[in-house]
Amino acid sequence: MIRRLLLALRIAPTRYHRLLTIVQLGAAVCAALLGIGLSSRRAFSLPLYARQTGQPCATCHTAIWELTPFGRRFKLGGYTLGGGDWSGPPFAVTLQPSYTHTQVGQPGGAAPHFGANNNIDVQAVSLFTGGRITDNLGAFVQGTFDSVTRRFGWDQTDIRYADKVNVDGHNLLWGVTLNNNPTVQDVWNTLPAWRFPYIFSELMPRPAATPFINGVYAQNTVGFGAYSLLDDLLYLELSGYRPLSTNTQLALGVDTTGFNPINGIAPYWRVAVEPNFGDHSWEVGTFGLASKVFPMGMSGAGTDSFTDIGIDTQYQYLGDPHTVTARLAWIHENHNTSASQTLGLADNSNNQLRSLNASISYIYDKTWSLTAGRFSVGGTADAALYGTFTGSPNSAGWITEIAYLPFMRGGPSFWPWLNARIGLQYTLFNKFDGATTNFNGAGRNAHNNNTIFAYVWIMF
Repeated sequence: MIRRLLLALRIAPTRYHRLLTIVQLGAAVCAALLGIGLSSRRAFSLPLYARQTGQPCATCHTAIWELTPFGRRFKLGGYTLGGGDWSGPPFAVTLQPSYTHTQVGQPGGAAPHFGANNNIDVQAVSLFTGGRITDNLGAFVQGTFDSVTRRFGWDQTDIRYADKVNVDGHNLLWGVTLNNNPTVQDVWNTLPAWRFPYIFSELMPRPAATPFINGVYAQNTVGFGAYSLLDDLLYLELSGYRPLSTNTQLALGVDTTGFNPINGIAPYWRVAVEPNFGDHSWEVGTFGLASKVFPMGMSGAGTDSFTDIGIDTQYQYLGDPHTVTARLAWIHENHNTSASQTLGLADNSNNQLRSLNASISYIYDKTWSLTAGRFSVGGTADAALYGTFTGSPNSAGWITEIAYLPFMRGGPSFWPWLNARIGLQYTLFNKFDGATTNFNGAGRNAHNNNTIFAYVWIMF
């Protein structure tokens, strides 16, 4: 299918095979650089790219790490734009020291090796490489040590080959992507890999239910696809994902507990329109992921199947000194759980799940950021599938955050590529795992999980 799409874009078959080989080799090199491990962590504005382009972070980001229209084109162009005079190694490092407080301490501790409450932690240390490899080939490759799981390994990865052609008077930017997480290749801040909150506590309580597209296959799959941007307006993408073998996942440090491996290829699609007019841009789109899976890796009862279909929109105003971004995404998941039911892993033969994420940010002078967001997930009750006391997957709440970004226009003289985000975040739960009160049968209420999260996000 990808071959046919490239032929439709007037790319010769021999060139298609050459591009595919280059991308595969790039993936192997990047995997070798990272060595081992996994951490399901999001990525952000990198000094690596600032040094490559010679641009301050504010050129590509309204804040760490929300993209501007320029930043979106930089990513679609394969991370290859130059302009800087940096001649050092293509690496960057980030640290995330943090403090997490829940309204009521978590029974048994927030995580292994942590207390019930008031935990101080450097929750992630990440190493990045990539950027421009050739005129058309570039990458974003992340390896992370996660202090909660105590693992180091590969994290978000996106390797691209991109080019521009003229088709009957229309400008066409096209490319291919090799990545390890459905939605990590997206350039808007509405889809799961990149939406608000951009950083969150690894030690806060989390609802049991989430759609499969919300990171379920992050780092344990490999996907390859083709995309295009026509006349800087219409974006189309089609990709396919396959699971990594258990041995490969273990070698990369992936925790395979509870993994539902894909049977065959899972298609992912994305369509979006983004007109830009003056200081304003407005994106409207749809996306989806479909798959057949072996529940808990057991093949004796056949496969479950799921289909996630979503719609999203993002409005962005880039003024000086005021910037505003509003984001919304809604996902509907239809999950055929007949195999899980046969295995005793689900009560129902079919379940549905819906999620909503909406947020709005105001940034003053590229320095102060205020964000408020709403999240909710709900659907069919199934106690065996979700493992909740109520049987319901329903959870909802609000997130607010204030952040200070001192170096968006450039770091201090002794290290101009230093960047940081200092933030205070509060999460309020209206409902948790199906109930407002006594959601776990032991008297814990949804508000007991309300969380204060303070962090310093350092990049150099």
